[in-house]
Amino acid sequence: MDDFEEQELRQTLFRLKQEHRDLDDAIAALQNTMSPDQLQLKRLKKKKLNLRDSIIDIEDNLFPDIIA
Repeated sequence: MDDFEEQELRQTLFRLKQEHRDLDDAIAALQNTMSPDQLQLKRLKKKKLNLRDSIIDIEDNLFPDIIA
């Protein structure tokens, strides 16, 4: 992986982590309403899980486990 690819991955990782935090805030806000939309909550949580999986994939590419 060259420096350009690594920089692109780091930028994508930063953006995904920010989106993950934003979804966390949105989920918390929706849960604090009088009658939260359960379908919307389920969709947001699923999207958050997908983002987490993407974040883990990118982190694995950036920081591979090297067994010495």
